[in-house]
Amino acid sequence: MKLVNRRFVALLAVLIMVIAACGDDEGGSSTTADGGSATTAAPAGDCTVGMSWNNYNEERWALWDEPAIVAALEAGGCEYISADAGSSEEQQITDVENLISQGADVVIILAQNVEAVKPAVTAALEQGIPVIGYDRLITDPGALYITFDNIGVGRAMAEVVFAEVPTGNYIIIKGNGADANSDFLREGIEEVIGGAVTAGDITIVGESYTDNWDPALAQTNTEQFLTQANNDVQAVVSENDGMAGGVVAALAAQGLAGTVPVTGQDGDLAALNRVALGTQLVSVWKDARNLGTAAGEAAVALAGGATLADIEGTVQFDSDGTMMTSIFLEPNPITQANLQEVIDAGWIDEATLCEGVPAGTVDVCP
Repeated sequence: MKLVNRRFVALLAVLIMVIAACGDDEGGSSTTADGGSATTAAPAGDCTVGMSWNNYNEERWALWDEPAIVAALEAGGCEYISADAGSSEEQQITDVENLISQGADVVIILAQNVEAVKPAVTAALEQGIPVIGYDRLITDPGALYITFDNIGVGRAMAEVVFAEVPTGNYIIIKGNGADANSDFLREGIEEVIGGAVTAGDITIVGESYTDNWDPALAQTNTEQFLTQANNDVQAVVSENDGMAGGVVAALAAQGLAGTVPVTGQDGDLAALNRVALGTQLVSVWKDARNLGTAAGEAAVALAGGATLADIEGTVQFDSDGTMMTSIFLEPNPITQANLQEVIDAGWIDEATLCEGVPAGTVDVCP
């Protein structure tokens, strides 16, 4: 009876969205009464999966993650609905509740604040609705955690920059302090450079979290650290590509872009272009298509009654004493030496990668 009632609510919710859209019969997005947005991107099937985005504005979500999730759900006969919290912790809690009221059999959550969203996760699990923490750890043993190996990502970016600059002054630009990934990345970075810091070979002259992984704030923080160090900085470890863009802008203003190595991750198109240009040393590529596919396939399985232990490729992960069922995908650091890989994978085309790159300075840019 519970399932029937949820399906009725879901149909009613869809009807309301259709009316609100003034007869639009091709799906798309609509704004809910509480300010969130709900999207139906796949035809109705045997199950419904709700996706709660913390902030849909970041490049990769629409370009790579969402299409892969939707494709996997369609292949499994599931409907896709979504909501965008617009970086609001409070809105995301409401969004999760709304997705459930619309009939979601499984909820995938890209958390704005992994602690703030926990009550919504608990409520979903108590209703028998599986939850997938997408790319950000929500510490609840009842939730499935799917991400890339973020400690490995931090380790990979640090290995590349440490090989280039084994001594000198470093700046570390971390991500959002409410996102466990920021600390996982920092842990991987520490594994590589910690010994050199202890030995005095590397001095960290500036380190900060960056609210919402905001590139503008990353630029501001980098500018301040450069000023404090009188521009005596040999490397900047930025924990993602968006922030790396802000870092490079700050360096460029001081005439240091291209001479001070900068790290990043995600394989953003602009970042890969910066790698080709030489203003960013490395972007640790996490093929988000693989992540989206893994989440979509897991959601289909869970909607069909599978337990967390039944999901293929899972491992147990100890998060401060809480054992999490997790799927970890392997990242791939991209430098000028292996840029061809992202072209061959169809991640970026040669024209976009090589925009503004002087001919012959990089093998992939003739």
